[in-house]
Amino acid sequence: MALSSSSSSLHFYSSSPYDRLLVPASRSSRSIGVSSTKTKHSSRRFSITPPAAPSRGRSSGTSSSRGSDRSFSILACSQVGAAGSSPLPKRLSEFKDACWRFLRPHTIRGTALGSTALVTKALIENPNLINWSLTIKALYGVVALICGNGYIVGINQIYDIGIDKVNKPYLPIAAGDLSVQSAWILVLAFAVAGLLIVGWNFGPFISSLYSLGLFLGTIYSVPPFRLKRYPVAAFLIIATVRGFLLNFGVYYATRAALGLTFTWSLPVAFITAFVTVFALVIAITKDLPDVEGDRKFQISTLATKLGVRNIAFLGSGLLLANYLCAILVAIYMPQAFRRNLMIPAHALLALGLIFQTWVLEQANYTKEAISEYYRFIWNLFYAEYIIFPLI
Repeated sequence: MALSSSSSSLHFYSSSPYDRLLVPASRSSRSIGVSSTKTKHSSRRFSITPPAAPSRGRSSGTSSSRGSDRSFSILACSQVGAAGSSPLPKRLSEFKDACWRFLRPHTIRGTALGSTALVTKALIENPNLINWSLTIKALYGVVALICGNGYIVGINQIYDIGIDKVNKPYLPIAAGDLSVQSAWILVLAFAVAGLLIVGWNFGPFISSLYSLGLFLGTIYSVPPFRLKRYPVAAFLIIATVRGFLLNFGVYYATRAALGLTFTWSLPVAFITAFVTVFALVIAITKDLPDVEGDRKFQISTLATKLGVRNIAFLGSGLLLANYLCAILVAIYMPQAFRRNLMIPAHALLALGLIFQTWVLEQANYTKEAISEYYRFIWNLFYAEYIIFPLI
């Protein structure tokens, strides 16, 4: 609390969310003002000034005015009491919200769905080996993957603050809701926690794959490498980490936990190839909403070079080819896939993609339409993992 004095009034400054309140002065020589403002660091500051002495020859006020002053004093004190109450729960809530946004929830959902789908498929293939005591180990694996995901997306935000202020001002560092120092603490904690969990539970081979994923995520964002500047390298990193490493690593670890040696099953080989191509499409289309900031900071992407419309059609075309291949695989390998589900499901998803691309074209590629298109691509990604254990 800071105290300062002036000659005529009593002022209180607080960072409480209340609107500014100014209590009108009575005809007495005393006046009370209560205002709410925010300091640079949202800390509470109080300034108290004593009332001026009554003017000579003028009464100090009737009992009515004194009662009025007393009521104003009560109002002012109650206001300050409310403003000065501890905002700790609110601060914790805001910090949790900033951390959640820092993790990029749409990527967390993709990681969690992918790992769950692959574990489920491995168990469906070997129902006689299901051991519920392994559930805890599976949960450790999901937590480790989320930690790795948090490290990769977090380190990217730390080195993209300027770009994000243009492209993604809602992200916590760019918005000023999370300091760079706090972000560094979080990403280092994610990396250490993930490595420890994997090392203690899944052995050296999976630990090596996990470390490779963290390394690729690092050189994607961190100077002097910063491979995100080069479209082909960026696409390959994203496709490798989110496509091959995630699917192969989770399936390998699950079979090892069941006491089985690794062998590719046709469905797992299919989903690994399918999602690797899908991750490539995500890598291409993720730059569509970011063209403005990428051009400003001279980040070379296919979207800045070829234009938003061409990249949207390229991404949609690759996904349609992916869906067509899925349908053909189901037709020619009926022994490995449930055709009555796999064919209509992928046909419907392809039709949805065509419709969303048409909507984007009709909207003339506005920023809102581009963002909606990109969200739809992620929804298709989630849908593939949801149906995977059933096909």
